[in-house]
Amino acid sequence: MAEPRRGLGRGLSALLGENEAAGEGAPAAGGDPSGLAREAPIELLRRNPDQPRRQFGEAELEELAASIGEKGVLQPILVRPMPGAAGEFQIVAGERRWRAAQRAGLHTVPILVRDLDDLDVLEIAIIENVQRADLNALEEAQAYRALMERFGRTQEAVAQVVGKSRSHVANALRLLNLPEEVRDHLAAGRLSAGHARAIATAPDPGALARAVVDKDLSVRQAEALSRQSQDRGAPAARTARGGGAKDPDTKLLEQDLSEALGLVVDLDDRGGKGELRIRYETLEQLDDLCQRLTGGQPAYREE
Repeated sequence: MAEPRRGLGRGLSALLGENEAAGEGAPAAGGDPSGLAREAPIELLRRNPDQPRRQFGEAELEELAASIGEKGVLQPILVRPMPGAAGEFQIVAGERRWRAAQRAGLHTVPILVRDLDDLDVLEIAIIENVQRADLNALEEAQAYRALMERFGRTQEAVAQVVGKSRSHVANALRLLNLPEEVRDHLAAGRLSAGHARAIATAPDPGALARAVVDKDLSVRQAEALSRQSQDRGAPAARTARGGGAKDPDTKLLEQDLSEALGLVVDLDDRGGKGELRIRYETLEQLDDLCQRLTGGQPAYREE
């Protein structure tokens, strides 16, 4: 039986070399047998196409490049042997330092080589960025979805790996269901995750997003604007659906239940009677739900 995979959060600092003094280090798990940082030609490093962070601020890179030009790269870049390319390395953590080092005109950079599989690489990249708040809300959500879709992680498992609550992961994933226009604002940093959640249940989230950006509204102001738009749209919606439109309180209850369960919840209330539908994507999610409903502990299955 394969050994259960453990969360990487506690050991991330060791993997990144943050606990290693100059000339000292713990034995590597693979790759560089010495376990020490060493210099490598900068042109031999390749970016990871699965890197969760897609946007690197120009001012931030210029500032780091200036610092590196004066003091060098103080923290080694974590890499693994490049799959299918002998002698080259794929960046696991430290792409920002690598980009800045190129701008600073460095020919070599310090690296730590580790033998890591694809799941390790993605998890470490996510953890590093989440811990340092380097990802925007959309990048974070896309990273969580990648772990779930490519490696079969449940929301509970993702939450444990990255050191977040399950409701945090569920809330992040819901941002991916927003209209493209709203997602663009999120990616560019014009909207925060709080703004996006505030307008998510509105009849026209795109229009509200434009209003929030144009008027530089706070999250509370966005919530109030969303409630107003829902109140205005409720009568027309009830007519179109034969009186079955959801009022704001029902939508808020749906959202609360979704956050608690980490699943999509649909509440259809008809004067105090109705149906509650809970949608699941995998059998693991169904198993977890059954455990919760029967009083058991949430299921967490390690690979």
